[in-house]
Amino acid sequence: MPGPALKTTWRTPVLAWLEQHVPARRLTHILGVEATAIELAQRWGADLDRAGRAGLLHDLAKYFGPEQLLSEAERLGIPIDAIQRSTPHLLHADVSAGLARELFGETDPSVLAAIANHTLGNSDLDILSQILYVADWIEPTRRGEDVEIVRKAAMGSLRSAVLSGAEQTILELIHNRRLIHPRTLLTRNWALCSLQEPSQRC
Repeated sequence: MPGPALKTTWRTPVLAWLEQHVPARRLTHILGVEATAIELAQRWGADLDRAGRAGLLHDLAKYFGPEQLLSEAERLGIPIDAIQRSTPHLLHADVSAGLARELFGETDPSVLAAIANHTLGNSDLDILSQILYVADWIEPTRRGEDVEIVRKAAMGSLRSAVLSGAEQTILELIHNRRLIHPRTLLTRNWALCSLQEPSQRC
């Protein structure tokens, strides 16, 4: 739960909507992401309220079916590439950002970008996008060897955790012989390059 210093009145309609549209287990995950994002923001000097909003709003479209995701993406003007069309679930982050703006009046560009980037990432992630990307990986209910790798990396730096998350995703997709979205590769390469010494950066 957010700390007492945060503005929390905006949470009431979001929670009411989530309770109607996602299963209880997913709501537990969402609340875990919210809390973890706030913790990471406090640790790394980002805005706590923005981090909390991004966390609570990040999975609005998580349980939309494939056709609904495609139709909502088209309605919201979100570009759909061939990989997303074949795997519409990949659109849920971008659609969630659109719904956060439309349903709950979220207008902060960094919050909307963080929501849109929390699954695939992108080629240049600001601190809030890094926080949400990592929080989605390491919130307390997440389990598994891949999660522990990201959780351990997060002890060192956000960018190390983003790199680990992107690499774990890529390894899983290769193992299962599934398509890798270019944004996941861009995320991995951006994080790797940003961790190199300035004289050696890509």
